[in-house]
Amino acid sequence: MDEVAGAIADPVRRQILVMLRAGRLSAGQIAERFQISRPAVSRHLRVLRQCGLVRDEIVGRRRLYELDAERFTELAAWLAQFVQPPGWEHRLDALETEVYRTRRERRARGATGQAKEETA
Repeated sequence: MDEVAGAIADPVRRQILVMLRAGRLSAGQIAERFQISRPAVSRHLRVLRQCGLVRDEIVGRRRLYELDAERFTELAAWLAQFVQPPGWEHRLDALETEVYRTRRERRARGATGQAKEETA
């Protein structure tokens, strides 16, 4: 988790990850979107590859990179404790319970009302 957090601490690496969400890109395609040197982009890609956030495949003379979002799972789970909705899920569950209880009571009253009419 620390390795992933360290890798995404850099804004260039975060931009690369966002670009790779759409699909595989070559190192050249990634580099042309930045105003930094190609060797600098290569270093960023190496960091992302070493921590497992991207995979690469050599196709002909090109190296294609793709996102491997699996590595975000542990970090996302840890971060989730800070962004939990404050009680909304609990309140919605309570509302659902109340709606079902009210429906049951109405059905029960309706059934008893019909039974009284039939006996009269």
